[in-house]
Amino acid sequence: MKLLIVKTSSMGDVVHALPAISDIRRLRPGVVIDWLVEAPFAAIPRLHPAVRRVLPLAWRKWRKSLLQRETRAAMTALRDELRSESYDLVLDLQGLLKSVMWGLQARGPLVGYDRASIREPLAALCYQRTAAVSRELHAVERCRRLAAAHLAYPMPPEPPDFGIHAPPSGSWQAPVLGAALIPCASRPEKLWPEDHWIAVGQRLVRARLKPVVLWGNDEERQRAERIAAGCDGLVPPFLTVAETAAVLGQARQVVGLDTGFSHLGAAFGAPTIGIYCDHEPGLAGITGPGRVGSLGGKGQVPTCEAVLAKLEEHLKRPRG
Repeated sequence: MKLLIVKTSSMGDVVHALPAISDIRRLRPGVVIDWLVEAPFAAIPRLHPAVRRVLPLAWRKWRKSLLQRETRAAMTALRDELRSESYDLVLDLQGLLKSVMWGLQARGPLVGYDRASIREPLAALCYQRTAAVSRELHAVERCRRLAAAHLAYPMPPEPPDFGIHAPPSGSWQAPVLGAALIPCASRPEKLWPEDHWIAVGQRLVRARLKPVVLWGNDEERQRAERIAAGCDGLVPPFLTVAETAAVLGQARQVVGLDTGFSHLGAAFGAPTIGIYCDHEPGLAGITGPGRVGSLGGKGQVPTCEAVLAKLEEHLKRPRG
């Protein structure tokens, strides 16, 4: 059986889909799995040994220049690649009109959530088969249940298995005994005060864990440098997603904002604290095989004391 997974973005959503792949690998051995994903996040499904082929999609880039010749050529090339295989099932774990649009380009029956379960109900009209999955479940659980329904196996009782291992380090080597701080956010409302980050970094230093402060653009790099200067931390050069995964995979502790890298660190099994300043963590909170915690919520910026208290719990039983 050939299966195409459609889960394109964002990074945290892609991470949340990994346990469904582990379930399929264990309960439907022999299924060949390909994955359609936004190009910046392609390194994540490549970490899972059950994924044969990753098809990068650049929709976020293409939609800004749909009339340009280069964009149309790139879209045609991806469509041709999608249609080069005949799939027994195309499973849309995203549930959006954009994911349906691209799922329909593949050769195979497109299936997904029913109208009551999906994020964009119009998308459900395009599926050949639908399944009901409660919207009150965590994102990881929703993906697992949808896959179980459409591949006809019972929902596994075991906790989610993300099934990934850290890739080898790239050109930049993180400290062996280190912690990752992720003060990066897509919106200013999601940021946490820099003096709080410095206090967390100083506590990690006292625990003999060198803070590595991650960043993704010039503004974030400047913020990372200020935080690192206040806690004797390290600021790496620009790292790709795969290189950042290598850092997170060996981190003894991760403290991060509501961002995909925080979820990825937890998926590797690192003790992870997620700081939510502008979003409720309930259905998308930090989850993983290690010790995890999600603090804060919409309009509820967690205090420095609350994060440090959770950090103390983790430091009592360090990773590994």
